[in-house]
Amino acid sequence: MSELVERVDEWDQVVGVVDRGEAIRRKWLHRVATVICRDAEGRILVHRRPENVSRFPGRYNWLLGGAVNAGETYENAAARELEEELGVRAPVRLVFTFLCRGVISPYWLGVHEAVIAEGMAPDRSEIAWHDWLPEAALREALQQWPFVPDCREAFSKYIALPGR
Repeated sequence: MSELVERVDEWDQVVGVVDRGEAIRRKWLHRVATVICRDAEGRILVHRRPENVSRFPGRYNWLLGGAVNAGETYENAAARELEEELGVRAPVRLVFTFLCRGVISPYWLGVHEAVIAEGMAPDRSEIAWHDWLPEAALREALQQWPFVPDCREAFSKYIALPGR
């Protein structure tokens, strides 16, 4: 089953609808939405991808997310991914977007935040392990653990945000 996404330009303006696999193969820009999950104490959810997934098996990530479907907003995609991957519904807030050159393909990345209270039911096909880390511990982990490469750039941009 194909996944349709909006092909976008260097300014994140839609230029057409394409199959996501084709967008990746041809290195066409498209959109990806992610969520930084925090708990009530401000800790950040970190997870490890399963060993049997096609992209970045066994790698750690501090973002949850996936492709923005055709006709979907960044925010709607982020909320959908949160529900699909963690089994929770929570308000998401767009923090920033940026053009990520990506290891596999370039894309526009929408980074959101959400506070997760309780009741998570992680999808084991997406999340093999998870834990909540204080931001300082996450900074250390990013230097020591094998993280998904693109999430390192997102972290650098996130911590550099004024007023954060």
